[in-house]
Amino acid sequence: MNIPGYCFSKRLLIILLLFFLILSCGRQKIRSDIPVEERLNLAIKMFEKRDYFDARTQFRIITLSYSGNTYADKAQYYLAECHFFMKEYIIAASEYERLIKVYPGSEYVDDAKYKLGLSYFELSPKASLDQEYTLKAIKEFQEFLEDYYSSSLVSEVEKKLNEAQNKLAKKTYDAAEQYRKMSYYNAAIIYFSKVLENYYDSEYAPYAQFWMGECYRKLDNLTDAEDAFNMFIKKYPKHDLIGKVRKKLESIVFELDKKKNNVTNK
Repeated sequence: MNIPGYCFSKRLLIILLLFFLILSCGRQKIRSDIPVEERLNLAIKMFEKRDYFDARTQFRIITLSYSGNTYADKAQYYLAECHFFMKEYIIAASEYERLIKVYPGSEYVDDAKYKLGLSYFELSPKASLDQEYTLKAIKEFQEFLEDYYSSSLVSEVEKKLNEAQNKLAKKTYDAAEQYRKMSYYNAAIIYFSKVLENYYDSEYAPYAQFWMGECYRKLDNLTDAEDAFNMFIKKYPKHDLIGKVRKKLESIVFELDKKKNNVTNK
């Protein structure tokens, strides 16, 4: 007697067995006693085929069993790379850091230092959230530029450093904007000042300078507003806001002159 459920389960079991059989045949079996150089070459081939899971296992074997071997630093670097491309950024950061500490003379140290910062950069959330990993990324990128200033990776590191700093600048700038829109101008000025002090080369600095002048104007502090807009003209003469700033400044100068004349006439 045929039982439908039993037949279905049997067919499913056969299909699963065939699947795992094909899978096991497709994977390359590596002997445990092969020379380290051969194991490394096989692992790199796996890596190049994006088989990061199996490559990671082979690189790990080399780093654990042949830590004093001349190929150990290369295996350590590729082990970190496997974790990075698998988006396991915390583990990747740990492995890059291990390479830097254990093999300081390795040819892969500058790459590892860059990728350590990049791992933290990838963990960095949007600007409104906690920026612990952004700060870590900035630290690593800055140290890279100090220690490996002649590296071919400098331009790429500078680019990522700028992106990370812009994210911190945006967090501070957004706080300033929130206070400004709520008409808490004194609080807004404090945060705009922080943008200008800490992130003066970020894309948010010109806007912070402009809105700081506007906040002073809203508070009827025309002297400080005049100084803020004059500073804008000095620092950002080619910015898109320059025309608007000049008009604001003309209006403020007119108001200041008017006040002076009123005082003189009294």
